Parts: sequence; C-alpha cells; structure tokens
Amino acid sequence: MEKQKYKKYLAEVELKISSANQAIPQQRTAHKSGFSFSALAFGEQVEIWDYIWKHAKTYRGQVHAFFFIESNLKKKDLQGEIWNVTESWQEQVNDWGLCDALAKIYTKILETEPGKVYKRLKEWNKDPNLWKRRQSLVSLLYYSRTKKTYLSYQKIIALVKPLLKDKEYYVQKGVGWCLREVHTVYPEKGYEFIKENIKKISSIAFTIAIEKMNKEEKEDLKRARKRI
Repeated sequence: MEKQKYKKYLAEVELKISSANQAIPQQRTAHKSGFSFSALAFGEQVEIWDYIWKHAKTYRGQVHAFFFIESNLKKKDLQGEIWNVTESWQEQVNDWGLCDALAKIYTKILETEPGKVYKRLKEWNKDPNLWKRRQSLVSLLYYSRTKKTYLSYQKIIALVKPLLKDKEYYVQKGVGWCLREVHTVYPEKGYEFIKENIKKISSIAFTIAIEKMNKEEKEDLKRARKRI
C-alpha cells in the first residue's frame, strides 16, 4: 500500500514537470507551488522524495528531489537526517549535473558532520565509479564562498593526490575545481601544491585550477608548464 502511495506521488511530480517549461528556473518555480504532500512532516516528505529520486523516469524528477533537500539544507537539526537519506542518492548519479547538485548538499553537511561525510568521501575517492571519484573532490569545498568552515588543507589534498592522473575527463574537471577552491581557501599552500605537481596535473585540471589566480601567479605557472 505504501509503495502504491509513493507511485501516486511520483506521478504527481512528473505531471507537474511535464506541465511546466523544462528550463530549470521554471521547474524550480513549479516546485515552489507545492504538492499534495507538501504539508506532511519533514520525515514523511523526505521518504517520498527519496522514493522519487530513486524511481523517477527523468532527470528533472531527481532535480525536484534536490530542490526539496536544498530548501531544508540550512536547518542544522535536519542535516543528520538529510545525510542518512541522500548519502545513497550518489548511487543513481550518472552525469555531472546530478553529481554537483549532491555536492551542494554533501559539502554543507560536511561542516556539521565532518567525520561521517569525510569517511564516505575517502571511500568514494577509490571507487571504480567515476562519479563517486568526482564527488569525493567536489564535495570537499564545493564553491568555498558558500562555506563557513573548511577541512584542513592536509585532509583535502589527501583526496586530491590519488586522482591527479585519473583518466576520466569529469574526474579531471573535479581535480581542477577542487584545486581552484583550495587556492581560494589556502592560497599559499594551494599555489605551491600546483607548482610542485605541475608535471602531474592534466591540462584539463590546470586550466580550471588557475582561473581565480592573479595575473602574476597564472603567468608563473604557465611558464613552469612550458618547461615540462
């Protein structure tokens, strides 16, 4: 009976998705208009959205599940419950959009539950699945400007090093993203790490890693790469 109810809710969400413009901003607006189950307690709603994430036929169905979690993410008293549910959502990730949406969730909970989240990121760092490896990097800092606290430089770099030579394009994009944000949070150490590992960092990662650096730093690192 419970499964049938969840199927009904999924059908309701998919109808709303198809009735709105497919662009993400319009889908977000449609989400805010609510659903028949929007007045239920958080624990009941999160179970519904967990079902929808895992059974949605379209990418946008999963995006709506993300919208729900995102709207509750700042409530620290809910973050433990959010982690317990969304940790498994990574299993359904098969593209960078969903991966990075979850990174926004995971990086926030990393601030309040660092032990639990970092342990899982360490496991994903070695996983055969490329999206888990990417997640192990992007969640560390996400966009650092959105965070109030950060892991130590040592803990972050410990997950970057094993993936410097990863062959997957999207993992390399994640390496570059993480190094860019490391430089923002730990500018001197971040810069020195890139310079010391200039031969190991791919061109994909390097381009992203230096995006926010000043002109002098960029030119210095570009000259170092030319000497390889």
